[in-house]
Amino acid sequence: MSIKHEITHYSQKQNQHCNKYQNSQSCATTTDPSWSSLIRKHISQGSHTEAFVLYNQIRSKGIYFLGLLPAVLKACTSSISMLNCGKSLHSEAIKHGVDSNVQIGTSLVSMYAKCGDIFDSRKLFEYMPERNVVTWNAMISGYVKVGDMKSASVLFDKMSTSNAVSWIQMIDGFARSGDMVTARRIFNKVPFELKNVVTWTVIIDGYASKGEMEAARLLFEEMPERNFFAWSSMISGYCKIGNVKEARAVFDQVPGSNLVIWNSLICGYTKNGFCEEALDAFGKMQNEGYEPDEVTVVGVLSACAQLGLLYVGKDVHKMIYTKGMKLNEFVVNALVDMYAKCGDLTDARLIFERMTNKNNACWNSMISGFAIHGQSKEALEFFRRMEESNEKPDEITFLSVLSACVHGGFVDDGLEIFSKMEKYGLSASIKHYGCLVDLLGRAGRIQDAYCLIKRMPMKPNDTVWGAFLGACRIHLDTDVVEQVMNDVCSPGSDIDSGNDPYYSLLLNIYASSGSWERAGRISMGIVNRGLPKTSGRSSIMLESTEQQFHV
Repeated sequence: MSIKHEITHYSQKQNQHCNKYQNSQSCATTTDPSWSSLIRKHISQGSHTEAFVLYNQIRSKGIYFLGLLPAVLKACTSSISMLNCGKSLHSEAIKHGVDSNVQIGTSLVSMYAKCGDIFDSRKLFEYMPERNVVTWNAMISGYVKVGDMKSASVLFDKMSTSNAVSWIQMIDGFARSGDMVTARRIFNKVPFELKNVVTWTVIIDGYASKGEMEAARLLFEEMPERNFFAWSSMISGYCKIGNVKEARAVFDQVPGSNLVIWNSLICGYTKNGFCEEALDAFGKMQNEGYEPDEVTVVGVLSACAQLGLLYVGKDVHKMIYTKGMKLNEFVVNALVDMYAKCGDLTDARLIFERMTNKNNACWNSMISGFAIHGQSKEALEFFRRMEESNEKPDEITFLSVLSACVHGGFVDDGLEIFSKMEKYGLSASIKHYGCLVDLLGRAGRIQDAYCLIKRMPMKPNDTVWGAFLGACRIHLDTDVVEQVMNDVCSPGSDIDSGNDPYYSLLLNIYASSGSWERAGRISMGIVNRGLPKTSGRSSIMLESTEQQFHV
């Protein structure tokens, strides 16, 4: 559960307070309470399609119940695919003449906005003969959702009456768009009687999400009262900037922990590579009697993946089924990633193939898993399958598949795949170029690799030069090395700046190829620059006994 859930919950409470149900005798018809209860049960459980189907079954019997319409319209906001269902309900409301009802109209405005149809939402908003504060909030929420804070601000300024939800939405909208200056300015203007714990938490969460922990801490210390979400935001914020020590210090100050707090700590540990600490926290959390949820297991499975602890990951997998946890996309992706990174590609693929909706993350997990464990052909096969699906490859996808090409020696495939990045609107990073340099170098195409380095839109780093010079050493290409010496070993260059491994590689390349004069020149360069000479080791056989000595 996150701060956004609390905002939603608070908004719903305000809406209930502001809306007094307006009954219309001309269109309301008594219906079996069991139907109504069943529909509301489906909605509460997230079974929105089932709720809509059941509602249509009632309508097919000629029964029209006004009280159910807002609830069913809310179900239609669960996904864009439900927009057509919402439109059919809108037509039904017009047919029965209840579209002007403020509650029905507000539900329709909210439905269109949450489904991304902001144009029709605003059109309906303007059409409504009567609007209350909930209606205005629904329209503002729609603009906030699509990131149009300019339109949201215009509406907010026109409101004759606003409530706490109005202010919270505006603060949260600007915070999510990254404009903390405006978010803070609005926060400072909130009337005293409307500035509640949620208002404080939203602004603190905004600072924490951006990693501005000094500002977040100052406000946190000023809070009249604190809720678990505020504590959680502080823990997550410190983890975001890598300050795990301070995150733990905040955790230790919480007056009575709960699952939200534990999840923040476990996921924070995992994201920063403190995986053993994450598993330790997971054990302590259970010992204190807290039942893990979907957020918990995603963090724990990630820790298992990073540590390669397949047996622990399998135990977590069993626990998911034992406790009947919901297998949402995050949990399934975490399972695929854990099995793939731990080398159990059979189980990873089994879970993957059973997935109805395969998103970008699970494709990347499979491709990366195959690449890491040397199954390059399978990685390329999955990349092609991904291209044929509706999921668009991203930078991580290309890095994984290029790595697979390096390990498999698939030069032509690698060059073709690299060229596709532009097609998908992606810019190659230094890591992508590094993979390509490594691929060409290992294949003996040293000159091509060097030309690629010269054409790179960014300055080559240690990894790129290391891969290139390593290839030169393997293939003993001293001609290209001489070009490197002329280009990058000049005063002020990276290699001249005191990077001993570069000089060691160059020395070994010349020595291995018998170019003793050039090797001597490099050796003198090491001495003249005062660089520590990396010791070598040789061995000779003396009377069937191998003796080693350092040089």
